[in-house]
Amino acid sequence: MVNAQERIDAIYDVVKSRNPGETEFHQAVWEVIETLTPVLEKCPYYAQQKIIERICEPERQIIFRVPWQDDDGEVHINRGFRVGFNSALGPYKGGLRFHPSVLLGTIKFLAFEQTFKNALTGLPIGSGKGGSDFDPKGKSDNEIMRFCQSFMTELYRHIGEMTDVPAGDIGVGAREIGFLFGQYKRITNCYESGVLTGKSPSWGGALVRKEATGYGLVYFAEEMLKARNETLKDKTCVVSGSGNVAIYAIEKLQQLGAKVVACSDSGGVIFDERGINLDTVKEIKEVRRDRIKAYTDQHGDADYREQGNIWEIPCDLAFPCATQNELDEKDAQTLVANGCQAVAEGANMPCTPEAVDCFWENNVAYGPGKAANAGGVATSALEMQQNASRDAWSFEYTEKRLRQIMTNIHRDCYETAREFDLDGNYVAGANIASFRRVADAMLAFGVI
Repeated sequence: MVNAQERIDAIYDVVKSRNPGETEFHQAVWEVIETLTPVLEKCPYYAQQKIIERICEPERQIIFRVPWQDDDGEVHINRGFRVGFNSALGPYKGGLRFHPSVLLGTIKFLAFEQTFKNALTGLPIGSGKGGSDFDPKGKSDNEIMRFCQSFMTELYRHIGEMTDVPAGDIGVGAREIGFLFGQYKRITNCYESGVLTGKSPSWGGALVRKEATGYGLVYFAEEMLKARNETLKDKTCVVSGSGNVAIYAIEKLQQLGAKVVACSDSGGVIFDERGINLDTVKEIKEVRRDRIKAYTDQHGDADYREQGNIWEIPCDLAFPCATQNELDEKDAQTLVANGCQAVAEGANMPCTPEAVDCFWENNVAYGPGKAANAGGVATSALEMQQNASRDAWSFEYTEKRLRQIMTNIHRDCYETAREFDLDGNYVAGANIASFRRVADAMLAFGVI
């Protein structure tokens, strides 16, 4: 009889051979399935029904051409993607990313991660992801509108509030969601507001949606600290990035009494020993859409480090909120040496496997993205509920539900890890808890 670890190794070999060159997807799969050995040993029927093999294969992968014209009349051709990974718990749910780095492997890794993140919310949503190699930077509003209209002209036939519900991600905010929804409504002759989330609150969007991932991240970190009899108050924090997730993580950290001393963008790092002035960051990033370097124009005492490394700044808590694999083993060792107590991921897979091992070996509390940054998709699911009921919820009501969801996610991860004698291992706890939720639904449906 093949033992559980040998089966896991064999599954991973097949994933690599069937998806050549997609290293991010390989990494995402391994980070989940390597923790599932104790589950297969305890519940062999998952192996008998080949649940892991099935869960590693997307249900559908769609690639399409997106032609559009710029303001000078020149024609451009981009590539669009939508991957529906798993619909055992509900319609496909996950964001659209517009960025030149987007490849099929990128979308597959994000959609695979979304399977487990969405399951952890406890809400009836499956997993998906999509996007394009289109770069919205430097484009006019009209150019972005024309691109979004072309993108939706193909995508519309594959989505629906009971089938697949996209949202925003990198490069896709309320402006892009508006253009996408307008074209969907125009083509379908249907005001199906639940088909997209991340909408403006003025026409069906959820209050708290733009804050949700950052707020939820901080709520999860707060629960991790509570489990160690610690609090956020007076903790020194660094938050990589300065986009939506980072901005609202900083906001909630400051509201709960922590001090954020650094943030960043692709150009460099701002270090403000007195504490980051969030109003300035919001004005730079949300209004002017400028580089974070401009922070020093208003705060001369702050230090801007071009192409600097934010993880070299001493802190109690670290929040990687920029992009995948931004924090490696050397960075983790630096954080440990500087006394960092906890790391919670706001981005998807921002810590390399070696960095995670370093945190685990040095008793640094580590909240993986599929658990810690699930607040965004949780609030998207709440937006779907709100749209389905033709209702409009208050900010306070929605935030209260978000906080309870993040508390529940932490509880499930913590208690599942303890069940398998892996106390404090949030990676294993998150992977096992979410896997069992998806796997049990798949078993109920038969071999499909």
